[in-house]
Amino acid sequence: MNAALAATVTAVVGVLGTLFAPLVTHWVARRQRADEARTEDQRRHHEERRAAYTAMNRASRNFHTLLKDALHRLRDGVYGDDERSQVEEARRDYRDRYAEAQMIVPETVLAASRELNAVLAGADAAVKRIDRGLAPPGEDPDQVLLALKAAEPKLTTMRRIMREDLGVVD
Repeated sequence: MNAALAATVTAVVGVLGTLFAPLVTHWVARRQRADEARTEDQRRHHEERRAAYTAMNRASRNFHTLLKDALHRLRDGVYGDDERSQVEEARRDYRDRYAEAQMIVPETVLAASRELNAVLAGADAAVKRIDRGLAPPGEDPDQVLLALKAAEPKLTTMRRIMREDLGVVD
């Protein structure tokens, strides 16, 4: 009876194995596809953040540079329509890059960007006031250039936070 029972159990296990093998294979394949999809989503999200960071960093630095240039030109009396257009275009690009990033970057990056924005927006407003002859007493290009220096460490901080979020280590 022992041998007959062993043969029956073996037959049942064999039949069950045959029946369940496709199910197990299907389950394993489905799980692998889900893992691959999750990995692809993470890679895509990382690339989106990297692209947003690159654009934000470039636009911020360009706006900063053009503001400094505008202040030097205002001081030297050679600020013209071309420079005004360049600063305005850089301001719009900077604003657009920030708006795009708001939906995909963490709050720490946005907070660093807001701190930088306060300095850049203040300098931009001062450039416009000086250019239009509406600057209050004491607001001149040299004074605004000194205030604009506060943007440099904020640019560095924002870049560092972005790199850390992307997993870039030195």
